[in-house]
This record gives sequence, C-alpha cells and structure tokens, in this order.
Amino acid sequence: MMSYYLSKTINMQFEEAIPFLEGELKKEGFGILTEIDMKDTLRKKLDVDFRKYKILGACNPQYAHKALLTEDKIGVLLPCSFIVQELEPGRVEIACINPEVAMEEVENKQMVNIASEVTQKLTRVIEAL
Repeated sequence: MMSYYLSKTINMQFEEAIPFLEGELKKEGFGILTEIDMKDTLRKKLDVDFRKYKILGACNPQYAHKALLTEDKIGVLLPCSFIVQELEPGRVEIACINPEVAMEEVENKQMVNIASEVTQKLTRVIEAL
C-alpha cells in the first residue's frame, strides 16, 4: 500500500528549510499560496507550546486548472499540502501529500493521470531536498 505522504528529513535550520523548499517547488512550477504556523496558532488558541511546524499550501496553476476542468469538486484537495517541522535543532522533516493516494477515491480516470504527473513532480521536489 502506498503511503499518503512523501517525506524527507534534512539537516538544516527550520528557518532556512522553508525558502529552500520554495526554491525546489518553483523549479517544478509550484508556488506557495498559504502558510499556517501551527506553533503560533496553538500558542494563541490553546496556550500550548508546540515545536516549529508550518503547513504550506503549494499550487501549480497549470495542473490546478487542468484538474478543476476535469473534476469540479477537486478543489477540496487543493492546494497540495506540505509540512515543514523541526524534529530537533538543525533537523527538519519536510513532507507532502501523495496526490495518487489522495485521488484513489475520485472516480475519474483523467484525474488519475493528472495525479500521477503531479506526484512525479512532488517526488522530484522531495528527492532534491
């Protein structure tokens, strides 16, 4: 069974990892649309201390457009979520959704092909880190 995510742990400071990831995403035609700081959010909402953890919403406009034309409800799965979390100082895990697994329940053959292409791109991003 395929995992629902792709990931890699890298030796880098948390603050450097996000621009590094953004650079690799850009090479594959993706940009960051959203950024959620879970450490900050959990501190404000629950008054708890949590590790450095950000959720980034990445989008490749050409594939997003193609997907929306193919399946109008696919927006519930867009953008592609990435997490960047500090495991310990100088060690960061970066993970993203595996589009092929996310699309398994979508009964549309064209979406399977699109998901496969996007998965190849995201795999290249993760491997390049």
